[in-house]
Amino acid sequence: MARIDAFLKLGTQQGCSDIHLAVGVPPMLRMYGDLLPIKFRELRDTELEGYVLEILTPSQTEHFNQGHDVDFSYVSADGGRFRVNVFRKDTGVGAVFRSIPSEIPTLDKLGLPAVVKKLCDYHQGMILVTGSTGSGKSTTLAAMIDLLNSTRKLNIISLEDPIEFVHRSKQSQVIQRELGTHLPSFAEGVRAAMREDPDVILVGEMRDAETISMAMTAAETGHLVLGTLHTTGAVKTIDRIIDALPIEEREQTKSFLSQSLLAVVTQVLCKTVDNQGRKAICEVMVMTKAIAKLIQTDQTHQIPSQVQMGREFGMQLMDQALVAAVQAKEIDPDHAYSFAADKRALQKFVTDTSVLPKLDLPAGG
Repeated sequence: MARIDAFLKLGTQQGCSDIHLAVGVPPMLRMYGDLLPIKFRELRDTELEGYVLEILTPSQTEHFNQGHDVDFSYVSADGGRFRVNVFRKDTGVGAVFRSIPSEIPTLDKLGLPAVVKKLCDYHQGMILVTGSTGSGKSTTLAAMIDLLNSTRKLNIISLEDPIEFVHRSKQSQVIQRELGTHLPSFAEGVRAAMREDPDVILVGEMRDAETISMAMTAAETGHLVLGTLHTTGAVKTIDRIIDALPIEEREQTKSFLSQSLLAVVTQVLCKTVDNQGRKAICEVMVMTKAIAKLIQTDQTHQIPSQVQMGREFGMQLMDQALVAAVQAKEIDPDHAYSFAADKRALQKFVTDTSVLPKLDLPAGG
């Protein structure tokens, strides 16, 4: 058993989402959004490097020793599965282990809007799940893939960096391929997948113009494409895709988005009222004729008003979703306040008044 497994076992027993190991500080656990140290001495440089090298393959060790970060999945001695990033910093080695649940949660269990389940009925087009790192995008996509796998007879090809949730083929065949292990890049993975008779292609991250372009081609040619972007809203997602591609392809890109983009789901993870968990809160934009026209005429800044009025299509702005979840006593209002764009609607729910803006009172008032 690798020595690092003892820290991982402790972390999973505590129910944490991440285990942080770094030189000069004790091991730390991410518990319901907060980073907390465990009762242990500060880790030394050679000690932690020894722990890390025990779980790296020879090729990963060579890559790491060349000064690169290493991303991989790791299964501990007791069967726990983790997404790992190993890096070097000013004081030495560091590593972060993201705990991957053994069971794939359902969309219902995640409490996601009903429209997300309806999106899984489509046969072609692109669905994007966006948000900052650690906002639960991978979990939502895994739940969507599991629903497709359980209810339809499909060939699902998942391109990941690294593989997180492991899918067992049910009604569908699920093929999982890992960046760096099975394919050199996401773009090459999509290109290869299109020759493998796919129905659904999951692109773990649309991080460059070539990958975005290949994913768009797949969606246009009769496949359902699921992907992620590190963007915080539908407008920023659309603008990011348009800006990522060459200017001479701008009109073609806008045409693709208006015709083949099905929806953008943007997530944040909010602390629950009892601070014993976190809940995904979603902004949802579903493509309509009105939104398609705004994209084609360079008026993406008007999309939020369409989302706000689009409840009949399952749409909601992040602020609307936050207020509804606070009113239902599902999430902590103080934490929700930090995610709101227009904070006025949430001010009356805030319990920690120190987070509220200070008012400039007139002299003598």
